[in-house]
Amino acid sequence: MNFKLTDLNSFEDNIRREWALTNGLGSYAGSSVIGAHNRTHQGYLIASLRSPVMRYLFFSKTNEKVTIGNNVYDFTTAQYKGRQRICGQTYLKEFNYDGTVCYTYEIPGMTIKKHISLVYGLNRCAIGYEIINNTDSATFTVTPLLNYREHSGSSTIDDLKFTIFREDTGFSLIPDANPNIRTYISVSDGILKDRESLYEADMELQTEVDNEVAGLDCHFTPFDIEIAVPANSSKRISLICDVIPASAGIVSRITPDTAFDIIDAQLKRVSKIIDNSGLKDDFGQALAVAADQFITQRESTGYSTVLAGLPWFTDWGRDTMIAFTGLTLCTGRFNEAHDILLTFAKYCHNGLIPNMFPDNGQKPLYNTADASLWYFYAVYKYLMYTGNSDDYDFIYKEIYPSLKEIISAYKNGTDFSIYMDEDYLIHAGSGLDQVTWMDVRVGDWVATPRHGKPVEINALWYNALCIMDFLSAKFGENDTDYKVLSEKVRSSFIAKFWNPNAGCLYDVVDETPDDSIRPNQIYAVSLPFTMLDHDMEKSIVNVVKNKLYVGCGLRSLDPEHKDYHPIYIGSLSKRDHAYHQGTAWGFLLGGFITAYVKVNGSDKKAADEALKLLEPVKDHLYHNCIGSICEIFDGDSPHNGRGCYAQAWSVGEVLRCYFEDILPFKTRA
Repeated sequence: MNFKLTDLNSFEDNIRREWALTNGLGSYAGSSVIGAHNRTHQGYLIASLRSPVMRYLFFSKTNEKVTIGNNVYDFTTAQYKGRQRICGQTYLKEFNYDGTVCYTYEIPGMTIKKHISLVYGLNRCAIGYEIINNTDSATFTVTPLLNYREHSGSSTIDDLKFTIFREDTGFSLIPDANPNIRTYISVSDGILKDRESLYEADMELQTEVDNEVAGLDCHFTPFDIEIAVPANSSKRISLICDVIPASAGIVSRITPDTAFDIIDAQLKRVSKIIDNSGLKDDFGQALAVAADQFITQRESTGYSTVLAGLPWFTDWGRDTMIAFTGLTLCTGRFNEAHDILLTFAKYCHNGLIPNMFPDNGQKPLYNTADASLWYFYAVYKYLMYTGNSDDYDFIYKEIYPSLKEIISAYKNGTDFSIYMDEDYLIHAGSGLDQVTWMDVRVGDWVATPRHGKPVEINALWYNALCIMDFLSAKFGENDTDYKVLSEKVRSSFIAKFWNPNAGCLYDVVDETPDDSIRPNQIYAVSLPFTMLDHDMEKSIVNVVKNKLYVGCGLRSLDPEHKDYHPIYIGSLSKRDHAYHQGTAWGFLLGGFITAYVKVNGSDKKAADEALKLLEPVKDHLYHNCIGSICEIFDGDSPHNGRGCYAQAWSVGEVLRCYFEDILPFKTRA
């Protein structure tokens, strides 16, 4: 798996093409493919101090330049206040992403490769420079940019106060704002030179400017590192950044090969991820590697969990359960799947699993009606992929009690006005609640309240009852109540949700049904257990395809609706109005592709047609976050990627439908 980009001279065309690396702890790194940052959530080491939360920017980036005689070649690429730009990308000939990052610069007589990698399981970033000099002696200068701030914030000169220590291998910093933490920069070669200017101020971040905020940041630059490069020579240089406790001992001395050993280890890890997945084609392998970026440790439980999206989300229950199959089961990561199910079972409360774990380590939030129902789906998929007696024993002992608790809570009523009504359908939400995935709320304004009986909640409710019927028989309980109740749900669902005028399903039924055409109805076709006849299902898929499909996702609302918002950009208020009112969502492709293949015969022809529907996603892997899939896309053409540049359920659901609904037919005649 290797993504190679050239034609990098244009700042404007490439500033929004990004990359991301992760370390399994919630920490991450990222920038643009030309080396200029464009958002606050970028840097070479944004370290989680309590996995996977409390994420802080420590190591912003490095700037480089080469001096040969009187000629200075500055590779710095950045934008400053007022769109003032330094365009060092004019020397950039190639960008590569293969699970690590490599920038290749060329100047007359010299080639410089800059490799970047994180260390899995440690808050450590490695930069390896390879220099091939076919000309006169030169000086290679590296300027580290340092910081200490919460990853969604910004710094000013007044914020960046440090105690500085010169070390045998480089230097270290302890921020005045947190005397318990140290940033350690080690380098294998060179001389530290004090800089006259200690700060790089007013770096302007274009994505933030697009969102109608100032988008300015400041970084601390105490030293240049000057490295002699002899004439007609080759040289390797390693630079390592560690974030460690302030009381920790001195980092061991590094060699020119230290960074390259780290990079090799990461590439071997990527190779193992691909091998374990069993995926043989470039698209599948790229998705398997992308999936790895979201699987992380949660310190509070000691188990694996899923980051909902990079760069700012933590672990969300709904997102985790939807992404679960693709991220873990389709990639052969059954141990992590086991841990993720345990993580959320431990936090089941009043029949609800958490909607989200806050970034500050506080107690989880439970304002979701669907996460608990998606949990049944994840459990069922886990057993379908694993399925040996030990797996069933695990589910029976550790998970089944929580599933029973959820069913009881939904039948008898729990928080957020979630309860089974007299028609056996699930009612959810009231007032200011936002309990479905369409959950924007600003103060007292709820953009898409969907209070009543949402279509996907009730499709999931039927699915959960059928799964409990299956498990009850498997575990020897033979409780027929689940079967009886599911049939009552089925009858009510068809009677209440079918909209004969539109040939699809109402989005929400309450006193007055909501006939807005939204993508939520696709799950009434795609889930393992469904209620509708074939003609109904095919009609739903056709309506969704014609009205909502845009290539990399499904629109959240029919563009003919009066409340449709075509573009997701601008101030938070503007974006909130568009988020679920027209913006297209990548994760919805999974349910759509599954439903499409199902209603078109579940054969090779249907799979081939579905693969064509995924072609825009293959192209998208070279845009936005290289090798991954965005959270959302503009509803109108050209459907630019927006929101999180890499989203767990976007990757997970595209990988799942590709693995389950397309690959099995690719080898058939």
